[in-house]
Amino acid sequence: MNIQLSDKFDYKKLLRFTFPSVIMMVFTSVYGVVDGYFVSNFVGKTPFAAVNFIMPFLMILGTVGFMFGTGGSALIAITMGTGDKEKAKRLFSLFIYVSILCGIVIGVLGILALRSVAALLGAEGELLDNCVVYGRIILAVLPALILQFEFQSFFITAEKPKLGLAVTVAAGVTNMVLDALFVGVFRWGLVGAAGATALSQSIGGLVPLIYFGRPNSSLLRLTRTKFDGKAILKACANGSSELMSNISMSVVGMLYNGQLMRYAGEDGVAAYGVLMYVNLVFLAAFIGYSVGVAPVVGYHYGAGNHEELKGLLKKSLVLIGIFSVSMLLLAESLARPLSLIFVGYDPALLELTLRGFLVYSFSFLFAGLAIYGSSFFTALGNGLVSALISFLRTLVSRWLRCCSFL
Repeated sequence: MNIQLSDKFDYKKLLRFTFPSVIMMVFTSVYGVVDGYFVSNFVGKTPFAAVNFIMPFLMILGTVGFMFGTGGSALIAITMGTGDKEKAKRLFSLFIYVSILCGIVIGVLGILALRSVAALLGAEGELLDNCVVYGRIILAVLPALILQFEFQSFFITAEKPKLGLAVTVAAGVTNMVLDALFVGVFRWGLVGAAGATALSQSIGGLVPLIYFGRPNSSLLRLTRTKFDGKAILKACANGSSELMSNISMSVVGMLYNGQLMRYAGEDGVAAYGVLMYVNLVFLAAFIGYSVGVAPVVGYHYGAGNHEELKGLLKKSLVLIGIFSVSMLLLAESLARPLSLIFVGYDPALLELTLRGFLVYSFSFLFAGLAIYGSSFFTALGNGLVSALISFLRTLVSRWLRCCSFL
């Protein structure tokens, strides 16, 4: 039996509904890590450092998808809660069309500015050339990447979290298989890794576009719409916390990479890259749960079901607390095995990576609460409080990460 946004949720139903989005986010993070594994072990330390060096800039350009996905989903869910399903479809269509246009414009500008940005951040020589090669291939499919981020939220709002998971798994398996083929077998190096990622992102963005563009059994479908500047601004403001959180993480990541290149060379950038890969996988569980429950919160807020909202908040805080302690214990126990996967071939690099990971893992105790808190207020349409929580989380997280490499 399908779970609907309008249902009353107990712990079991809440976990069942959010489970696909948790797995979806974890899987997305895992298949992103695959590039790093193949590049590090089959291409070399310098190309691996290049991927991690330029990735924050690429992620900044893709954050439009997070903004429209979280901010737009909240507005759509609230509109559904009021009973106006046709308006919800028009808003959904508007956000998709605008994000595609933004993706095309931002992608072109990113390709033109890529070399200058990488050089400004401190890349030079072979590292700079590798950054440009990898980055331009990824930016060629930026509209699909933005849509992939966006649909991860919209599938849940459409009451199709399992279908969203299936699309993510298909994209992830594509990336893993093509990485193994292009990099491990054909030995196409960095170009092969970038090509595998670009093709997988195309699947993650275009398949949902086709699904929602045709008659379907979900609550949403692409339809004719009209420009609504007020709705776009509201979605942007509501999703600004997720936008700024991702931008700030990427900006700080770029600054770290620049300083690490200055003081620790490519080893420092590579070690930081491993830490960020593993960090993405662990935080994905918190993000997945928050994204999964947000449309439920938005729906009941729009419908005026305040008792259900209080129950959702209480149950979520209990679950987040359990997840947080589990993540810390898991991170501490798996620090060495996970580090060995990426940099086991270099003892000095392994030691640097392990030291950073053991310190930074304590941030998992607090990250989940902050991520959920920000998402909860986004779902309520309160972008200001959400942005404040997100900013404070980013500030503390960056401080811990800095300490981990001292």
